[in-house]
Amino acid sequence: MKRIMLLGGNYYQMTATKAAKRLGYYVISVDYLPDNPAHKYADEYHNVSTTDKEAVLELARSLNIDGIVSYASDVSAPTAAYVAENLGLPTNPYKSVLMLTRKDLIRPFMEEHGFNVPRGKGFDDHDEAYGFCRTLNMPVMIKPADSSGSKGVSKITRIDEFDAAYEEALRYTRAGIIVVEEFIERSGYQVAGDAFMVNGEIVFAGLMNEHFDRLCNPLVPIGESYPSILPDEMRFKARNEISRLLSLLNMRNGAFNLDFIVDVSGEVYILEIGPRNGGNLITDAIKQASGVDLAEYTVRNAVGEDCSDLKECSISQYTSSYVVHALEEGIYDSLWISDEIKDDIVSCGMFVNKGDEVHKFDNGGFGIGAMIIKFDSLEKMLYRMDHMEEYIRVIVDKKEQFR
Repeated sequence: MKRIMLLGGNYYQMTATKAAKRLGYYVISVDYLPDNPAHKYADEYHNVSTTDKEAVLELARSLNIDGIVSYASDVSAPTAAYVAENLGLPTNPYKSVLMLTRKDLIRPFMEEHGFNVPRGKGFDDHDEAYGFCRTLNMPVMIKPADSSGSKGVSKITRIDEFDAAYEEALRYTRAGIIVVEEFIERSGYQVAGDAFMVNGEIVFAGLMNEHFDRLCNPLVPIGESYPSILPDEMRFKARNEISRLLSLLNMRNGAFNLDFIVDVSGEVYILEIGPRNGGNLITDAIKQASGVDLAEYTVRNAVGEDCSDLKECSISQYTSSYVVHALEEGIYDSLWISDEIKDDIVSCGMFVNKGDEVHKFDNGGFGIGAMIIKFDSLEKMLYRMDHMEEYIRVIVDKKEQFR
């Protein structure tokens, strides 16, 4: 029986745990939160921080694992690569994985190799960052170098907003580095999704439209719809640029979470490539729509099994992932779902109970549930994802105050 270690056990990471069990693997779940839901599906659980790569290496060595995965998490992706590299297990290069999880490292690399990148730099000093910000045209993006889920990300339109944005970004960086960069105006939807490489070639690219809540924080994704409506010409152009970057980084196998835009002049800007599957049930939505189970391929790849049978395929159903979220602070009361969409919800998992405190959806960490939703037309999918407040609303009690 193959022994696989999965780093992280939250709701989104449960997909990989269940996939590994379906394949008959012995699953070892690891993180510092013993109540995370995925642990109950694993064969054993160990309370070790997924960012402590030496502790995870020691544990992995003692358990004689055959593979290790950081599923839907940038935070633990370098740890997984570090452990696999040290134990001679299947992995992409640790240095390259680390680079992809650090915006201050990957942006200069991309610029050096001729990719379109916004003008920007990483800083560990407030005054230097402020001085550089003054040289950029507004609006400007301020973000942690090493966070995910849009945590700590701000878009400022005036220089007097810099200090607050800088302090917010500092709250979410482990490296203590803040990236200051120009804002690039996109044309159409931001594109997200998951790609998968086999022997250095992208064999599957599940591109999706990324949706934001215009009534909440317009920088934080609330879901992805599949398939992307990106024109074929732009799809081809983006795929070539993504493939070129991964090749330069000596990436060979496994899943990669994609985020890119096409600007108003038709140029592709790669925003991020995460060296792991996407969060927010992206893989689950792709499976619902196409039957392709990227989670299974991820765990198979991690233990060295052949994944050469994976290939592009057509979709059989329009499908979206959706993050249930509150538009205001308060006490959770209930979830209102319109009769128009109720029967189209394939799955729904809630992370809160009645009476729990909930926060306005200012970053991805404040999601309170997750859904997979199917649609009978592309037009209906796009409209509903862009106007989801008409179909799904979180009801909160604003009278009580946080204690």
